[in-house]
Amino acid sequence: MPDRVSMIRTRLEQTLTPVRLDINDDSHLHRGHAGAATGGGHFSVLVVSDKFTGLSMVQRHRLVYQALSDLMPAEIHALSIRALTSGEN
Repeated sequence: MPDRVSMIRTRLEQTLTPVRLDINDDSHLHRGHAGAATGGGHFSVLVVSDKFTGLSMVQRHRLVYQALSDLMPAEIHALSIRALTSGEN
């Protein structure tokens, strides 16, 4: 089975065609956290995609969550998102 970062990367690349995609697994910072006990990881992503053009931050986050919906909450417990267009990068 692919690791969680690879699964996140694949889904975001397929859905948002990013010009930049940084994914950090921050799970080690949350050991002992109640949510971490369920097995889901903590991740932060920076997604730069022109598909965000004209969208509010809420709409951008929704696109990211939709792309990753099948991974939540089993694989992803918490997700921090920075969603930018290439002009904002």
